[in-house]
Amino acid sequence: MGAALAEGRRPAEVRRRQIVEAAAGLAVAQGYLPLPPERLARAVGVSKALVYGYFPDQHELFNAVLIHEFSALEAAGLEVASQATSLEAAALDCAELYFRHVCARGPVIHVVLRDVYMAGRVDAKVAAIRDRVARRLARRVRGELGLPPEEAVAALTLATTIPEDAGRLVWQGDLSPQGGLELCRRLTSAALAGLRPA
Repeated sequence: MGAALAEGRRPAEVRRRQIVEAAAGLAVAQGYLPLPPERLARAVGVSKALVYGYFPDQHELFNAVLIHEFSALEAAGLEVASQATSLEAAALDCAELYFRHVCARGPVIHVVLRDVYMAGRVDAKVAAIRDRVARRLARRVRGELGLPPEEAVAALTLATTIPEDAGRLVWQGDLSPQGGLELCRRLTSAALAGLRPA
């Protein structure tokens, strides 16, 4: 009986990670927020009370999801990729990393950041992680392409949809990984070329 009880209990960090990973998967499957608490608890195999014990509200939960996702991108080398010698190399390297992330995990970052439920609720720590690479790339777009700051940010935001959507198509099984990567690289290069002064 003691072994069965020990098997049913998990260390707090393991349980917390299970909740975060289940929330990410369910958010992508559902396509919007918030999640029904019963569904999340069922997916993890715990009570709603235990979920609320770790995450008193879903804003806190989805900030944890974002930290988990951005940490994975950082671990994959996003920070280094954004520092490549040329804007095109940085854009292509960052696009490929994000594409591969979305292929593997689904468009969870997109679902969480674009949902009205999280509007004004993204934690400052999450925003700092998100913005560090984005600011660096936006500065390079401004410097190399001569765009005003607001246009540079808009261009970067639009360019992010290329690896995101290509990765989503691969994740859904509508496009092969190699085909998706090739398309992502070609469209990212074309977007940069279209922004260069004539």
